[in-house]
Amino acid sequence: MRFLSFLRPLIATAAFVAAAAGAHAAEFKNGVDFNTVDLTTRPDTGKKVEVLEVFMYHCPHCNALEAPLADWVRKQGDKIVFRRMHLGEDAQAKAFFTLEAMNALGNGMHEKLFHAIHVEHNRLNTDQLLLDFVVKNGIDKAKYLEFFNSFAVQTRMKRGAQVANQYKLDSAPTLVIDGHYTTSPAQAGQGLATTQAAHAALFAVMDSLVAKSAQERAARK
Repeated sequence: MRFLSFLRPLIATAAFVAAAAGAHAAEFKNGVDFNTVDLTTRPDTGKKVEVLEVFMYHCPHCNALEAPLADWVRKQGDKIVFRRMHLGEDAQAKAFFTLEAMNALGNGMHEKLFHAIHVEHNRLNTDQLLLDFVVKNGIDKAKYLEFFNSFAVQTRMKRGAQVANQYKLDSAPTLVIDGHYTTSPAQAGQGLATTQAAHAALFAVMDSLVAKSAQERAARK
């Protein structure tokens, strides 16, 4: 019986993935699986659809989504432009926007921050702790502080708050598709028993919204 109990969530997840693979955009409902944002403009990304991940470093659900989302992004190839935005105006948000302005989130820095917080249980919840961490991991201290105190980072912080208000974002992780649709593991995977199933639901909805957005871009030309 214990073995069967262990299998049930796996079987349910496999069944959901199989069903989602054959789903059409029309099967996902606005206000249920995703929300539509009433904006007149779309991101200026040419033929590509923008996918914006709104996250927080201290959020365990964001941490759980990182690896499968990275796999999903790789599978999209050149169909999308992927970006991230930290939600909120705390120390971790400012560190993110500082590192982004420095083009220093590559080389594993983004992943190292998640790992430090969620695996090593290093809270990294103050400006000083974050400064010490990034310097320890190869970031030049003087350059970091220069950007940290810059008008450019202040502007990014303000823009982040505006985007969160514009899309009515109050939780993370949330995915914004082409500036017009929002969804999340909690919304797309509502009622599902496992994180894996919720992620499968999320990616099925995102696939449909990326395809829908690409069609909408083509129709506007």
